[in-house]
Amino acid sequence: MAIRYGVQADSEEECSEGLALLVDAGMYPVMLPRLLADNRWMARAVPSPAARGKETAAE
Repeated sequence: MAIRYGVQADSEEECSEGLALLVDAGMYPVMLPRLLADNRWMARAVPSPAARGKETAAE
């Protein structure tokens, strides 16, 4: 699946909180908070495997 959701934040704590919100919404983390070169934090998530299974079944 090519869909990815990202969180950008000014601190690791904010980034972790944003990623937790995505996980609570059913997403699966694929990149934990990481400091980028421009002094910002980023994390990524994708739809969970269960959600992917629902999409395949619907097709």
